[in-house]
Amino acid sequence: MTALVYIHGFLSSPESHKALQLKRWLEEERSDIDYHCPALSAYPGEVQRDLEGLIESLLPEPIYLMGSSMGGFWATWLAEKYDLPAILINPAVKPTGLMPSYVGVELKNYHTDDTYILGNKDIEALAALELAEPKRPENYCLLVQSGDETLDYRQAVNYYNASKQLLEEGGDHGFQGFERHIPSSVAFCDTFYKKTL
Repeated sequence: MTALVYIHGFLSSPESHKALQLKRWLEEERSDIDYHCPALSAYPGEVQRDLEGLIESLLPEPIYLMGSSMGGFWATWLAEKYDLPAILINPAVKPTGLMPSYVGVELKNYHTDDTYILGNKDIEALAALELAEPKRPENYCLLVQSGDETLDYRQAVNYYNASKQLLEEGGDHGFQGFERHIPSSVAFCDTFYKKTL
């Protein structure tokens, strides 16, 4: 059975607004797709292990990836490693540029009571996974809004310059109106697998 893996952002959870919208849409419109949204730690090593384990448990069935913010970084890494299609929503492109400000500070999940304290080794683990550029640009569909107050949308536009892109003026980091793009996003992943048949 085809699976869709939604990867939430840093310090977020499966209870995020977009995750719940996506889950509801799939239940109503595409019951042929099995939805997964793992609860991810803030520690890169744990995230890498958990996502690899999930993907490898789902293969060789088709897998669709969607990632928001830091989840977009992880979706890119998985798409490159396993040759999967990925929808990237206001993705973090070079997260190690932002992470040093979080080192040694107690961080709290937005939806749970979980707390984390990142160390330099966590930044190093993340840096080891960063790619200079995507090697499979055809695997990606980028969704960005210019009003993103957390990340500079132009970094994503430049990084994924050879990929399919949708740039909307205004909006915010949460990507206003995400639900409008769910059908076309799933269709992009459908088409990816039709091409490989």
